[in-house]
Amino acid sequence: MSIVKRGNSKYWYMQFQFNGQTYIRSTRTTSKKTAEQMEVEWKAQLHAQQYRGRKPRILLADAFQQYKVSKKGIASYANLLAHEAVLLRLLPLKKYIDEITAHDLERFKQARINEGVGAEIIKYGLLLVRGTWKFSKKLGYQVSELEFPTVKIPKVPLRYLSSEEETRLLSELAPNREGAGLKPRAERSEELKRVMQDAYDLVILLLDTGARYSEIANIEWQRIDLAEKAIYLWQSKVENETVLYMTDRVFDVLSRREKGKTGPYVFSNRDGEARGYCTQSIRKAILRAGLQRCRVHTLRHTLASRLVQNGMSVYEVREILGHSDIKTTMRYAHLESRQVTSKARDVINQLNQRNG
Repeated sequence: MSIVKRGNSKYWYMQFQFNGQTYIRSTRTTSKKTAEQMEVEWKAQLHAQQYRGRKPRILLADAFQQYKVSKKGIASYANLLAHEAVLLRLLPLKKYIDEITAHDLERFKQARINEGVGAEIIKYGLLLVRGTWKFSKKLGYQVSELEFPTVKIPKVPLRYLSSEEETRLLSELAPNREGAGLKPRAERSEELKRVMQDAYDLVILLLDTGARYSEIANIEWQRIDLAEKAIYLWQSKVENETVLYMTDRVFDVLSRREKGKTGPYVFSNRDGEARGYCTQSIRKAILRAGLQRCRVHTLRHTLASRLVQNGMSVYEVREILGHSDIKTTMRYAHLESRQVTSKARDVINQLNQRNG
């Protein structure tokens, strides 16, 4: 029998090889005996399908879980986990993967557009669906012929927040704010207070570190050193660790949160686990603040732009952002050029004054 436990899951998983392929599926049961019987039935089904010449079917939910397991250990795995909740919320998981249609995918795309999500994130979500579809096909499951929606990534000027825009955003995130649709502060539940405070604190950290959302949203306390005012940030996309030193307001936020910590994560969900990809409250604040063409990733651009505009080179900023390729950082080069030409103007003005 190949009944195993995976990670922190309470359920037993079936895992075995058949005709050179690895099959993995959650039994969704905590009974090992039941799980073993399910494995026997699944293997029998695979044998029967082989001799009948018919391909097995798999639910989209199970197909995605198998695809997710196959990607464990790669650089983008954490990003995949961050998007998992969105896929589970917006896709028809109870359908067999061979029943998925282009219309289902188009509805997923439109739902994300309506939520104000950027084109890059929508495209990544569809790539995860495509990856699940291709992986299921490789394993020999029935799949439908799918035409995936196209997502055009617009070429737009680099967007970053001005100081005034940052003030507006933080005002709309203020935990003690009053406004339409909000209960008076004295009547708010502890959960609502936590959610509001988390959104505000998270944005402060994103603005002052320039880290990727998932790197901060899921960071553990073991990576925070308040004595040294340092954050030992694991950058999963490029698989390396960098040390970021805290600004005063980041130190104030983390010091306050450390006093009330109840688990291993700086930011957690209501179950005490890693926060995951949960940006709705921040996106709503962006809309309330009237910030056009702005999304959560704009906070990362804001930090980079400010550093370049205040004298740091793109090569130095590359180290802060953790870009593996300098070409990615070169989008800020025009800001560096502006600083250089401004300095050149000042030098010439000084020379002219001396010679005048």
